[in-house]
Amino acid sequence: MSDTSTYQGSCFCGAVTFTVEGEPVGMGYCHCESCRSWSAGPVNAFTLWQPGALHITSGTDNIGSYAKTPKSVRKWCRTCGGHLFTDHPGMGLTDIYAASIPTFPYKPGIHVHYAETRLPMRDGLPKMKDLPAEMGGSGVTMEE
Repeated sequence: MSDTSTYQGSCFCGAVTFTVEGEPVGMGYCHCESCRSWSAGPVNAFTLWQPGALHITSGTDNIGSYAKTPKSVRKWCRTCGGHLFTDHPGMGLTDIYAASIPTFPYKPGIHVHYAETRLPMRDGLPKMKDLPAEMGGSGVTMEE
């Protein structure tokens, strides 16, 4: 018997389904222009996982990808356009969008790229100017 949690996820139409196992290495909100443009929203809720935690269960051939920069490879469903994941090769992590895993108990811990925000959020969480130093950023925090 395993104590590892498994969560089911999918794209908007259900053509791509997946499971994610275990716990993420981080959760929070990204305010960068790229995430805002990609999500068509003022902020993106992220969950960062080791790539081995993600298992595509159906629709592998239906996943499209796009890399605007080498830092991120964004993936979506070719049928509905629903956003699924972003691979971050430099960090060795995969961002599985919080909204695509509805039963996962999302608990954000940080705001990243807050200097670019279009939606100020006063929630008491740390607000990073860009990224934490251990993720290649400046490590500078900002006031709420």
